[in-house]
Amino acid sequence: MSNVSGASNSSSHVRGRGRTYVFGVPKRCWCGEDIVAKNSHSDANPCRRYVRCGYAYAKKLENDNHVFKWVDEALLDEVEKMKQQIGMLEKNVMVELEKKMVMEVEKELCEKVEDVKSLMQARMNKMLIGIVLGCMIMIGIVKLVG
Repeated sequence: MSNVSGASNSSSHVRGRGRTYVFGVPKRCWCGEDIVAKNSHSDANPCRRYVRCGYAYAKKLENDNHVFKWVDEALLDEVEKMKQQIGMLEKNVMVELEKKMVMEVEKELCEKVEDVKSLMQARMNKMLIGIVLGCMIMIGIVKLVG
């Protein structure tokens, strides 16, 4: 069994060296057969685990287009895929945190604006009362003097 090398690709099947390259841990072969896990008995890869199309394994096919993949490579693919998923999740979490922070800041600003508005309204009411009282006093003084 030869080692299948191929670039990581988001698609599940890529042609390479006469075999279909599957990204990640294959579940089924393109032919619909289940995948079987076996140990290599070759001199080049003694006891190395691989997965193979059950049909191709049973028929002892060689240099065919059925799924064959070393387990260690399949697991590395899965780790890479998880890294990408974790990166996307981290990005989504950061976006949500930023949205939440913006909403909290907006809420806090609105509350502060309302507080200032209420304070200014109270001060304005006091000023109006002072002006009205001042006017009444002035009118009273004018009537007394005149």
